[in-house]
Amino acid sequence: MIRGRVIKYGDDVDTDVIIPARYLKHGSDPKVLSEHAMEDLDPEFKEKVKKRNIIVAGKNFGYGSSREQAPLALKYAGVKVILAESFARIFFRNAINIGLPLMEVKGVSKIVDDGDVVEVHLEEGRVRIPSKGAELSGTKLPEFLMEILKAGGLVPYLRRRLHAENSDNSG
Repeated sequence: MIRGRVIKYGDDVDTDVIIPARYLKHGSDPKVLSEHAMEDLDPEFKEKVKKRNIIVAGKNFGYGSSREQAPLALKYAGVKVILAESFARIFFRNAINIGLPLMEVKGVSKIVDDGDVVEVHLEEGRVRIPSKGAELSGTKLPEFLMEILKAGGLVPYLRRRLHAENSDNSG
């Protein structure tokens, strides 16, 4: 379970506001990217994320370019999970690949307010909002995606699998 306070955004948050293109010249350095996450949309984000580590958004979160630096910037800024009505497909996959949990939850942007405490049960596809006595069902991630998230992303997941296969074949 992931428990935390919410930073809330609306619909159509694109990758250009998640991490502005002007910072991509620094490559994929997570520290640099995290310093500039969301700054064009929310100049207070860097301070907010110190106390609130769950993003709730409306529809089409992460649309735009296919840059993997967008979820990377959010993860290293301190975001623990993103809940949205819907995600752009490439952002969704990039987030999983770098180990940033996310879940589509219909109705979440209407029920959850900025600053609310939520409990996210990824494996069950549930979100609880204790202060409102509400519980929402989200899209439960398939087991193989949960395994990638638990490993910390696609690269660590593949390393573990390769290591396990090599160990099995060496005996």
